[in-house]
Amino acid sequence: MIEDHEFISSKDVPGPTKEEIRCLLLCKSEVSSDDIVVDIGCGTGGITTDFAKIAKKVISIDKNPNAIELTSKNIKKHDVFENVDLIENDAISALKSIENFDIAIIGGSGGDLDEILELVFSKLNKNGRIIVTGILIETKYAAIKKLKSLGLEPKVVEVNISRGKSIGLGMMMLAENPISIISSMIK
Repeated sequence: MIEDHEFISSKDVPGPTKEEIRCLLLCKSEVSSDDIVVDIGCGTGGITTDFAKIAKKVISIDKNPNAIELTSKNIKKHDVFENVDLIENDAISALKSIENFDIAIIGGSGGDLDEILELVFSKLNKNGRIIVTGILIETKYAAIKKLKSLGLEPKVVEVNISRGKSIGLGMMMLAENPISIISSMIK
């Protein structure tokens, strides 16, 4: 795993997704060297970079040009740029131009989660996996509801990461934002 501090980041672009969360996403997705992965809302490219080290190809989508620029810098820094296609566009338009894929990771939806999930569902290969990460209660609820309406059985894991910081006489634990990982498999 690439440590968080090894990513080029900016206060204007979310990310990178915390190392421990990226580790769980790799595990939950069961990504292999045969998989094509779509990273929707790639931000600084933390997920893209770690997945590109394993997957056949990663297609990273973000409508923010600064996010695409940071992801580009990070995939070059970590030498995985040959495995990544970057698309600067909104998720719906970008997904319409992509053929089938094996794994979709949705970290940012711009309020279009229902339509994004419908498109993803229609383009996933057999045994494809959908993973939605959410920090907002509304996102979590919407993802679960939509996945159920598509006939899928969502699995939900709520993750709370705390990191230790040395202070004076001991170690203080500092909490990160809790995040839900909502996943489903197409059979």
